Parts: sequence; structure tokens; C-alpha cells
Amino acid sequence: MAAPAREKDPVNIVHQNAILCETIKKEQRTQKLYTSYSINPFKKMYTLTGKPNSVHDSADGEEDGNFLRIIKRAYQEPVKKFESPQTEAQEIGWYYKPLLPQDREDRRLNYPRKNSEITTYMDAAWRQKEQQENLQ
Repeated sequence: MAAPAREKDPVNIVHQNAILCETIKKEQRTQKLYTSYSINPFKKMYTLTGKPNSVHDSADGEEDGNFLRIIKRAYQEPVKKFESPQTEAQEIGWYYKPLLPQDREDRRLNYPRKNSEITTYMDAAWRQKEQQENLQ
């Protein structure tokens, strides 16, 4: 049989409150109030309205240089944004230049497709057979 359940001690409210106060103090030491708000560069559509009761906003509008710079940077490839890969996944394909130069004349690395008499004959036969099947 199972052992009888022990009675739990009653909750000490003073200790619970002290733990809560200590937790809040720790959080407030590391938290910083964020007041620098800007646009989300990953949002696809933007509708920016002028300030209410502003006289200088005209019908054709003004271009915000900072806004355009942020949007252009958001849509660039990671290679153009950063000097080095930011994540492990970006390391694959980051350096896309081939290690060996492409030299078509070098027969050690370049094996062009060569057709013999038999392969050219069979290619023509297969092409003719497919054309006849498509016509029917």
C-alpha cells in the first residue's frame, strides 16, 4: 500500500512576499526602458501619415531619408548587410566564389559531354519516337 500523504506546512505569506520583492528587484536591475521607437523594416506595406495640424505636409508629401535607408537595408542580401555570417546557417554558402578557377581548357577538371556515333543515332531515334507518340 502507498504511504499516507504528509501534511503540507501552511504557506508563510511573509516569506512568499519577500521572495516576490527580491525577484522584482532582480528584474528591475537588468531591465532597461525602451523609448527609441522606429519603423519595422520587415513589414511589407507602409502608410505614413503626416503630423496632425502640420502646415508643411503637402499633398505630394516628403521623403524620409532615414525610413528609405532602413527599408533598403532590410531587403538586401545578408552578404551585403554584414561582413561575416551572423549565424551558423549563414556560413553555408557565405563564400560563394569557387576555390578553383573555371578553366574549360583544363582536361583534368573539365569533362565535356561527348557523343559517339551510337549515342547520336539513339538520340535521333528517341526524338523521332517521341514525336510520333505526341502526334497520335
